[in-house]
Formats: sequence, C-alpha cells, structure tokens
Amino acid sequence: MSLFNLGKKKEEKKSTTCSCNCNQSANKTGEKANYCCSKEVNEVCCIKVLGAGCKSCHEMYENVKQAVNNIGLNIEVEYITDMQKIMEYGVMSMPALVVNEKVVSQGKVLKSVNIEKLLSK
Repeated sequence: MSLFNLGKKKEEKKSTTCSCNCNQSANKTGEKANYCCSKEVNEVCCIKVLGAGCKSCHEMYENVKQAVNNIGLNIEVEYITDMQKIMEYGVMSMPALVVNEKVVSQGKVLKSVNIEKLLSK
C-alpha cells in the first residue's frame, strides 16, 4: 500500500553528455571516445574532485585549484559530493580526482606539485 505515493520514487532519465556541457555524448562507461567539444582530448578539458565533504576532500579541492592556477589553465574545477554521481565513476575511496572523465587518483590527498605533474601529461 502506498498512500500518497510515499513509497514510490520517480524514475529519472540519466543523461550521458559531456561534462563540458557541449552536448557531446559519452559512451556507456562515462569516458569520451576521443572527442570533447568537437576537438581531440589531447589537452585537459574537465577536472572534477569527488568527495564526501570532509576536511581531506576540501584540501584536495583547494590543491587542485592551486595547481590549475599555477599551470595557467582556464578551467573551472568541479567539486562533486553527490554520492550517486560519485558511484557512477566507480570510486570507492575518497577524495578522488577525475580528469577528462577518467579517474586518475583516489584515496589520497595529492599535493599541488603532484597534481601539476598529472595535468601536464
């Protein structure tokens, strides 16, 4: 018995678009093939920090922003705390760093120098 539809959840339509909001569709695993925003993904396009909102996760987010500024990239770093979105990346330990929709680090707080090395590859 579901009185007032309390026990039923509305089904949400999951979209698999590029995180750059360019409407480029991604493949089933969330990784883009070779294109993002109609250009090759040889450069950094999207950076996300996945975390639960703890001190370590905030520290990682600040370190990533500092590394992006040091390199001179004109990219906004996203901080994602929604557990549903985090689980879509398959991350089990946080904080995690996602570059171009690929998980490059998880479970440890990286210093800005190490992040700069990851981003310059």
